[in-house]
Amino acid sequence: MNAEDFLIFNKMPFKAILSLFSIHGISFSIVGKNNIQSYLKMKTANYLFLTLFVYLLGLSNLAAKEVSRISGKILDQKGAPVAYANVALIAVEGNGLIDGAVSDEDGSFIIESVKSAKVSLVVSSIGFSTYTSEPFELTPGLIKDMGTVNIQDEMTGLDEVTVKSTRPEIIIEPDKTVVNVEGTVMAEGSNALDVIGRSPGVYVDQDGIINLNGRSGVVVMINDRQTYMSATDLANFLRSMPADNIKSLEVINNPSARFDAEGAAGVINIKLKRNTVDGVFGNVQLGGQYNGLWAPIGGVALNVKKGKWTTNANFNHNQYAIFNDLDINRNFTLPEGISNFNQDSRITQRDKNWFFNGAANYEINENQNLGLNIQASTSNDVNTSTSLTNITNPGTDIIDYLDSRNDANGHSDRIFANLHYDAKLDTLGTKISSDIDFTRMNANSESLLGNTYWSGEDQGSGMRNQILTLNEMYYNIFTAKVDFVKPLKNGNSFETGLKGSWVKSDNDLDLQRANEDGPFQPDPSSNRFIYNENVLAAYASYKGKFSEKVSYQAGLRGEYSDIRGNSVTLDQINEQNYFNLFPSVFVQHKVSDNYQIIYNANRRITRPNYRLLNPFIYYIDPLTSEQGNPGLKPQYSNNFEMNHVVKGAYQFTLGYSETEDAFMQVFMQDQESRTTTTFTDNFDKTRNANFRAIVPVQIKEWWSTSNMLQVNYNRFKSQIGDDFLDQDQTSFMMRTQHNLTLPAGFKLELIGMYIGPQIWGQGTIDGFGWVEAGVTKSLMKDKLTLAVNGTDLFRTQEIRANVNFADIDTSFRQYRSNQGIRFTLRWRFAQGESFRVNSSTGSTEERNRLN
Repeated sequence: MNAEDFLIFNKMPFKAILSLFSIHGISFSIVGKNNIQSYLKMKTANYLFLTLFVYLLGLSNLAAKEVSRISGKILDQKGAPVAYANVALIAVEGNGLIDGAVSDEDGSFIIESVKSAKVSLVVSSIGFSTYTSEPFELTPGLIKDMGTVNIQDEMTGLDEVTVKSTRPEIIIEPDKTVVNVEGTVMAEGSNALDVIGRSPGVYVDQDGIINLNGRSGVVVMINDRQTYMSATDLANFLRSMPADNIKSLEVINNPSARFDAEGAAGVINIKLKRNTVDGVFGNVQLGGQYNGLWAPIGGVALNVKKGKWTTNANFNHNQYAIFNDLDINRNFTLPEGISNFNQDSRITQRDKNWFFNGAANYEINENQNLGLNIQASTSNDVNTSTSLTNITNPGTDIIDYLDSRNDANGHSDRIFANLHYDAKLDTLGTKISSDIDFTRMNANSESLLGNTYWSGEDQGSGMRNQILTLNEMYYNIFTAKVDFVKPLKNGNSFETGLKGSWVKSDNDLDLQRANEDGPFQPDPSSNRFIYNENVLAAYASYKGKFSEKVSYQAGLRGEYSDIRGNSVTLDQINEQNYFNLFPSVFVQHKVSDNYQIIYNANRRITRPNYRLLNPFIYYIDPLTSEQGNPGLKPQYSNNFEMNHVVKGAYQFTLGYSETEDAFMQVFMQDQESRTTTTFTDNFDKTRNANFRAIVPVQIKEWWSTSNMLQVNYNRFKSQIGDDFLDQDQTSFMMRTQHNLTLPAGFKLELIGMYIGPQIWGQGTIDGFGWVEAGVTKSLMKDKLTLAVNGTDLFRTQEIRANVNFADIDTSFRQYRSNQGIRFTLRWRFAQGESFRVNSSTGSTEERNRLN
C-alpha cells in the first residue's frame, strides 16, 4: 500500500485497515481445585487446549526483537483532543504502511514497531485535514515523543453536512469485534436492541433475550459498566434507547480476565456518544409503532461540555405493545387411553417505560477525572390473557371445557448510581481507575386468574374458581472495584484489579384461592424468600509478544462466592460457598498483511438469577405452573475460538464450548392430574460447536451488503427424573443485510433472516424466517431525519415447537404481533464550537440476574 492508497483508505475509520497490521492480546485459564476432576473429563476441550499449548511452546522459540515506541497527543486547532484519529508510520521510500494506531479519548497515541525504515508520521480523521510530519529514522529500541500534533478542521462549522456510511463498519480486534454505528443508516429509526440484533453472531429472540453464537447468557454493558438489569427490564430499556445515541458496539465472544467471569455467552458493550470540546449537542425524537396496537415513543438527549465539565442526560419514554397468539396441544396417557388438551390463547401486553440517564465528568487536571452517573427508571405493565381449552377423555364423546382469564399488572422502580475516578500516573501510560456502584429496585405485581369449567354444551352448569397472586420484591446491590494498568518495556503491559459485590433481595409471594364467589383463602404455596450473595474477585493479566508476528495476552481471575438463600415460610436455608479460577488466553498471529489468525480460550460462570432460586409456584393458567428451584447450581463453560480474518473484513470463525450444569427449562407432566410444571434445572452437560462466516460485499458504489452464515452443533445430555436425555442436532442461521443509497437523499435498508430447525433441551423448534425494510430521508442539512421501518413484512416469524420426551407429548404454535410499521422523526441540534463526538468509559455484573 502506498501513501496515495492510504489517504483514500483513511477517510474510513482506520481500525478496519489497522486490524490487518496491529498485534494485540490473549488469556488462558485453569480451573479451581474443586473443579479439576470435572474439568479433566472434558476430553474434546482438552484436545483443543492441548493443541493451543503446543502451538505456544513452538512460538516461544521465536526470538523477539527490540520494540520502538512512538507516542504523542493529537489536538485540533482549538486545543481540544481528537479521539479515534488514524495515526500511521509511512515509509518515505515506497510509501508503504509500517505500523499504526488509533488515538485514545484524550487524543494520545502510542505506536509500537520492530521494523527499521525512514518514515513520516501521518494523522488523519474524518472532518480534519491530513497531517504529515518531517521524516525520521525508525530503528529498533527508538523511544520518540512527537509531543503535540495539531490538525486543522476541514469543515467550517456545525451546519456542514455529515458524511454518512450506509453500512456499519466492522472492526476486528484480537479480543472483540467493534461495530461502528454512528453516522450509519442503521442508527436511523432504530433502537439499541435493533442494532444489537444486527451485529455479528447475535440473535435477539421474540422476548428480547440476546443470544450470541447460539448461546444465551450474554452480559450487556454500557460504557464499560454493566447494566445490572433483569432480562425483561434490559430489553425494555434497550428498546427505549435511540440508536442515534450510540457510537459503537463491542461484541466480545470470550472476554479477558479483566471482565467479570459472569456470562457464559460473552459480553456486548454499548459505547455512547459524548462531546470532547466546549459546545452543546443533542436530539429530540418522536415516533411510534403500529402492529394492531399503537405504541408511542419519544425522547430527548442533551450533551454539554464547558471547560472542565462534561455532562450528558437523556430521558426516554416508550411503550411496548404486543398481542401473542399461542396454541398448545397436549396429550396425556391414561390407563383408559389418550386425553387431549387443545388450548387456544391470546395474550395482550402493554408496557409503559420511562428512563432517565445522566452523567457528569469533571477533569481535575489533564491526568485525573472524576465522574458521576445516575440512572432512574419506572415501568408499568398490563397483561390480559384469555384462553379456551377443549378436553377430550378416553371412552366418551363428551368434551370438557376450561375458560380462563388472567388479568395482571405490575410496577417497578429502579435507581442506579455510579461514582468513578480515573488517573494517569506517568507519561508511559500507567493508569488506575476505580468505581463504586449502588442499585436499588422495587417491583410489585398482582394477577387474578379466573377459571370456569363445564362439560358438554351446558356452560351454565360450570364451576368457577379464582387464584390471586400478589408479589413484592426488592433488590439492593453494592459493588466496588479498582483496576491498575502498567505499560512495560518492549510494548508489554501488566494489568490487575480487585472487585467486590454485595447483593440482598427480599421476595414475598402471596397466593390466595377462592371457589365460586367465596372469600379468598391463603394457599400453602405462598412463600417469602430472602437471598444474600457476596462475591470477591481479583485478576491479573499480562500482554506481550513472542515475535514480530505473534502477540499474546494471558490472564487469570479468581472469584470467591458466598451465597445464602432463606425460605422464611418453609424454614429452609440453602448455602453455597465456592472459589473458582477463570483463566483466559488470546494469541494473535499475523500470517501476512492480509491474513491473521486469532485464538482465544477461557472459562466462564453463569450464576442463577435470584428469582429462580426462590421455591415459588406461579400459575400461568390452571393447567400450567412455573416453579422455582432453590437447589439450582451455577453453570460453568469452557470456550475456545479460532478466528481467521482476511483483508480485515472477511471472518471465518470456529468455536467450541462445553458447559457443565447448564441451565435449561424442564417440562414435567403429571398424567394423573393432567397438569404441566416448568422449572429451570441443571443439565449434566451441553456441548456447542459452531462455525461463523461474515462476508461483506460492495456490489455497487451505492449498494453494499453484509452477509452472515452461522452453523451450530448442539448436544444435550442429562438425567431428568427417571429418564435420560441425550439428543443432538446441527442447525444454522443466515442473515443478509443490504444498504442502498438512493437519489434525493433517501437511504434504504433490507434485512432477511432465517433460523433453521434446532433442538433446545427437551424441545425441538421448527425453522422460521422474516424480512424487514427501512427507509430514511434527511432534511434541513441533516438536522431533521424521518425514518420508516417495516417489520416481519410477510408475517412469517411464527414459531412452532414440540416436546416429545418420556411421557410428555406437547406441541406449540406461537405468533407475536411482529408484523408492523414504525416511524421516527428526529431533530438534531448543536450550538457552540465545532466538536467531535466520542465515547465514555466505565463497571460490571449482578443486575443481569434480577429476573
